[in-house]
Amino acid sequence: MQLNLHRLWIFMTVVECGGFSAAAQKLYLSQPSVSHQVRQLEQALRATLIDRSGARIRLTPEGEVMLEYAKRVFLLADEAVAAIRQVSGLQTGKLVAGGTTTVGTYLLPPLLAAFRDRHPGIEIGIQVGNGQQVERGLVDGEIGVAVLAGQPSAPQLVSEPILEDRLVVITEPGHVLSRSGTAEPAALAEELFLIREPGSSTRELQEQAMETWGLDKRTEIWGPETIKQAVAAGLGVSLVSEHCVEQELADGRLAAVEVTPAPRPRPIVLAHRRDRLLGPAEQAFITMLRTVRTWPRLRSVS
Repeated sequence: MQLNLHRLWIFMTVVECGGFSAAAQKLYLSQPSVSHQVRQLEQALRATLIDRSGARIRLTPEGEVMLEYAKRVFLLADEAVAAIRQVSGLQTGKLVAGGTTTVGTYLLPPLLAAFRDRHPGIEIGIQVGNGQQVERGLVDGEIGVAVLAGQPSAPQLVSEPILEDRLVVITEPGHVLSRSGTAEPAALAEELFLIREPGSSTRELQEQAMETWGLDKRTEIWGPETIKQAVAAGLGVSLVSEHCVEQELADGRLAAVEVTPAPRPRPIVLAHRRDRLLGPAEQAFITMLRTVRTWPRLRSVS
């Protein structure tokens, strides 16, 4: 039996979009056409891939297997394109770099701007998410290379450190703790500690610091920007990357407090799937990352 790759791509899109209507819109096809193509794939395989009985589609066990192999098929196709581009060099191509929330917001943009200056023919993209989301993107082949705060845990990934990131306790301006700039952990006991969402590498360090300092009053806030706004409004205190509050500390919208023992710095690492054939743009970006010595300011990377 010869597998129809067009139908396989439509099947993957239906799963990713969560339904036939959404997939049809994404693919610029009619819903009956999308449904027909998936049905034809099922008939060719003599297996039902999608359970349509409920309000939302669900994969059958056969569908789960097919989805995993479909991802591998199209990842291999991407690698074939990358291999061809290795012959043509860096005149054209695309680089999509992933980054965990803090890294993707405050580190990747200046690095990619510097990369584009060196290789103006390369199309640039950034995918930002928390640690779990970025790791999943690398494993699934949606991202070729990523920069993460902390070491990835997925066994399919290989990583190497490039920088370190220090975390600082932040408060609203004029907070009693900010007057001296230093504090013992006991002074934080009555403060509400704002922590990141599950899956965030920052949250892991926040929880470690709270345990070390003997703190237990906490509430969950999604994303570093929301945390900064919440702290500035007086909702509580938090522990965040020094780089994500650099401007706010400089202009007085937030204040920093040194707490002893200080949280250990976390590594900033580059990562990619160990068995993925990287394209010329991805290889060149990794080579540039290995030359980075300090967190870039403005357009400088070294």
